[in-house]
Amino acid sequence: MTERAPGQLIRIARESGRDEVPEPLNLGERVRELRKARNWTLEQAATHAGLARSTLSKIENGQMSPTYEALKKLAEGLSISVPQLFTPPQKNQINGRMAVTKQGEGTHQATTTYEHELLADALTKKQMLPYRARVRARDEKEFGGWVRHDGEEFLYVLTGVIKLYTEFYEPVTMRRGDSAYYDATMGHNVISVSDEDATILWVTSLV
Repeated sequence: MTERAPGQLIRIARESGRDEVPEPLNLGERVRELRKARNWTLEQAATHAGLARSTLSKIENGQMSPTYEALKKLAEGLSISVPQLFTPPQKNQINGRMAVTKQGEGTHQATTTYEHELLADALTKKQMLPYRARVRARDEKEFGGWVRHDGEEFLYVLTGVIKLYTEFYEPVTMRRGDSAYYDATMGHNVISVSDEDATILWVTSLV
């Protein structure tokens, strides 16, 4: 199996990322799009949002700028967050994507310090990279330097005991159920300090 450094996993995932410049968003069109995606009439959407039908109609037709309170009601009625009102869906992408990875069926990539299992690997243009890792390293010197890459990272200990080394903080010993969220541009390394190799879940942002 070809060995890849941890940072290369991020670069590989970025190859299918998006570098497009987003188009200006028309709020009225976005609200209408969200309403029609639910097969709601103006009356139904207005009832869900607790707004007058005339108010919703004016928002959709760009005849009025909604207050923040109206935006909150709209978002709650549509079961989304306020920021999602201003976030257009990606072009040529079906909403509601899902990928299920059964135990042991991820894509395996081994290095001298970790054994990675990439999860949801079939999905392209992901906004985050989830993977399970078996930590082989027992000494931070095995890395030959810090691991650094773009984005933010979430780490969750599944089994065993690890020690998380970071560039600007004291090392932290972590056990099953412990987690950490950190800036991945900061140097970081993880080693196992238990008798067996520890396993962790890593989720790395790709934006």
